[in-house]
Amino acid sequence: MSNNSSVLAEYLLQIKAIQLNVQSPFTWASGWKSPIYCDNRILLSYPEVRSFIKHELSLIIKEKFPSTNCIAGVATAGIPHATLVADLLDLPMVYVRNKPKGHGMQNTIEGRIPKDAKIVVIEDVVSTGKSSLKAVDDLREVEGVEILGMAAIYTYGFELAKERFNEKEVPLFTITNYTDLISVAVKSGYVSKDHIETLSKWRHNPEIWESK
Repeated sequence: MSNNSSVLAEYLLQIKAIQLNVQSPFTWASGWKSPIYCDNRILLSYPEVRSFIKHELSLIIKEKFPSTNCIAGVATAGIPHATLVADLLDLPMVYVRNKPKGHGMQNTIEGRIPKDAKIVVIEDVVSTGKSSLKAVDDLREVEGVEILGMAAIYTYGFELAKERFNEKEVPLFTITNYTDLISVAVKSGYVSKDHIETLSKWRHNPEIWESK
């Protein structure tokens, strides 16, 4: 576990952006039952955390994708973080809707993509990867666009997501992840060691997991 991953995991738990509840699981939009819920929109209300994330995402881009000349945010939660990163790096920024706008120009991509764009996509949370990679597909339809990769705040680390990112040939780098988060949560006493097995089983089979 990197120090930066641990620091962010602690932040997420402290401000309750991440909530863990093994006994009364959350229900995701997909219908999956989950002992964990991540709401990164809360991060925007905490300047110290927001700034930390901005700098960490920017470092990922500088180190992993140095030829980047445009930042793209995934609507909606990825947009503010993409904006902060683009401002720090002094780069153009666009964002990608999950569906075309219902009026006006009916755009899916908002903003002006530079010529011969080399884009890094910013996402807040990567779960199954489906919606994140749809944004990549939409951007790739634009002539001259090259997607260098994706930088995100947090990933659940599902095998399904890893397979999808590999299939689309999109490198993914995140500041923190589920494994590190649970480790920090156990050390801090946020969750009991007795729940580690349950949390591990859920991560490996989230679509069929049920609380006991």
